Amino acid sequence: MLFAKNRILQLAAMLAAALLALPAAAGERVRLDVSLGTPVMLAGQTQTAYLKVGLEGFSVAGGRRAPANVAIVIDRSGSMSGEKLARAKEAAILAVDRLGPDDIVSIIAYDHDVDVIVPATYVRQRGEIHRRISAIRARGNTALFAGVARGAREVRRFADTHRVNRIVLLSDGLANVGPSSPGELAELGWSLAKEGISVTTIGLGRDYNEDLMASLARMSDGNHAFVADAADLARVFGYEFNDVLSVVAREVEVRVRFARGTRPVRVLGRPAEIYDRTVVARLNQLYSGQEKYLMIETQIPAGQAGSRIEVAEVEVRYANSIHRTTDVLGAAAVVTFSTSVAEVERARNDGVLVASVELIANETAKRVVEYRDQGRITEAERLLDNNAAFLEDNARKYKSERLQKGAARQRAARPKIADPSQWNEQRKSMRHQEQAIDMQQAF
Repeated sequence: MLFAKNRILQLAAMLAAALLALPAAAGERVRLDVSLGTPVMLAGQTQTAYLKVGLEGFSVAGGRRAPANVAIVIDRSGSMSGEKLARAKEAAILAVDRLGPDDIVSIIAYDHDVDVIVPATYVRQRGEIHRRISAIRARGNTALFAGVARGAREVRRFADTHRVNRIVLLSDGLANVGPSSPGELAELGWSLAKEGISVTTIGLGRDYNEDLMASLARMSDGNHAFVADAADLARVFGYEFNDVLSVVAREVEVRVRFARGTRPVRVLGRPAEIYDRTVVARLNQLYSGQEKYLMIETQIPAGQAGSRIEVAEVEVRYANSIHRTTDVLGAAAVVTFSTSVAEVERARNDGVLVASVELIANETAKRVVEYRDQGRITEAERLLDNNAAFLEDNARKYKSERLQKGAARQRAARPKIADPSQWNEQRKSMRHQEQAIDMQQAF
């Protein structure tokens, strides 16, 4: 009897191992879309093209998901006293309640010191976690770098390739204890990204350093949000934990090898590296139902009418969070040459071109902020006007509501450029929007 029972258990274990070894089902793999904005180009001239490498997260049936490993890092410095901290604690408690018993959570609070309020633990004693969050009190200065570093230490205790490893940082002020420059925080974000840990940064109110917070999020492939009113914290935490609980792919590497004669000029938006004719980009996480993409401005050599060339080969590798497999995807981009302007126009991919216009305009919006920071207000206003016109022209050309909304945001920002009483909040809003466009951020 005992032998039979052991044999059944052994067979069950073998079956489970076999199932894990199977490749992901066709419907539960990331969708790769490699598209040129102009797949047909005019013959006889060197031209610029935009290559989009799109990755769309798959839907998961039955409520399955990867377990989460999240550190919530809360600023408790003196400026957070009152409603800000009360709302932050409320949002953190609601976030904990979104997690399941197989998820890991840790709570870190920082001022000039850093305290681990809840060490990394399975979410099974919610009442005790709630009690400890509720007991956080405001005091002191802002050791932001140390708070994130301690959050990372807690995440590392349970970090592995099958978990969603995330730090969620909330702060309302300047980092005034320890490392405090955007460069230092960007370096921290980059090092955490290499460990598979993303940092989402939530800036509350009008006194935090948006460059520092956005740099940390960007370099770790995390989200960044500007929350003007503490009452919105619960909503923003909700968006963030929707992402955490819907990750389907991790450690995504995109490698684009360009054919001889073609050349990658620059990558718009998302951080990437260019080595000769190869572009490499990494994404920490991809969510179910969400598209993230790489947009590469590319130089295409002159071709003869009727000929076609392969522009680039794309290879994508990622860890499938649902099946715990390593999936590999591949595709190629091809361009055909024609003497017919009408044929070129008929073949154009407006979706790719709209995305490229939005990213180009986003680069200009960053320069607007730089000019304003340098006191070059007239130049900043002129650049903003030109950028809005650029978006409006392309909105008409491609019949794009998205570009029209972008133009409207630029027009709305125009009167706030020269007004010192409005610029601080407007700058935070623009930095948030820049990050959202570059990184295809969900909120």
